[in-house]
Amino acid sequence: MSNLQQTLSIIKPDAVERNLVEEIKNEFKKDGFEIKNEKKIKLAKSDAEQFYKVHETKPFYKDLCEYLSSGPIIVMILEKDNAIAANRELMGATDPKNAKEGTIRKKYGISIDKNSVHGSDSIENAKIEIDFFFKS
Repeated sequence: MSNLQQTLSIIKPDAVERNLVEEIKNEFKKDGFEIKNEKKIKLAKSDAEQFYKVHETKPFYKDLCEYLSSGPIIVMILEKDNAIAANRELMGATDPKNAKEGTIRKKYGISIDKNSVHGSDSIENAKIEIDFFFKS
């Protein structure tokens, strides 16, 4: 039985800056994801704060918001069966040092902050995050 899902993926400023967009998009495609929608944007810091509001109380919140709004990002809607779990598997651990070989963060991530990609962590958050960037 099919469990077709959509998830939000962000190619973060460090990866855009290093011209890794096509390479990372190819990683998703090779893994069977369909890119349903995408756009390149530059977030205002206030938008980054809104997007990461869930982390507001965490010590890394301010740096995270500054980083996400520091340069252009690519936001994408990815689709495939079990997209949320599959994307998290493909991205790898938040800290590239702990990510499995072959994962996007292991290949391209620089640090726990500059880990090249973001992906939704649940069905609920995927919907919220997709709406955040793609609501009409």
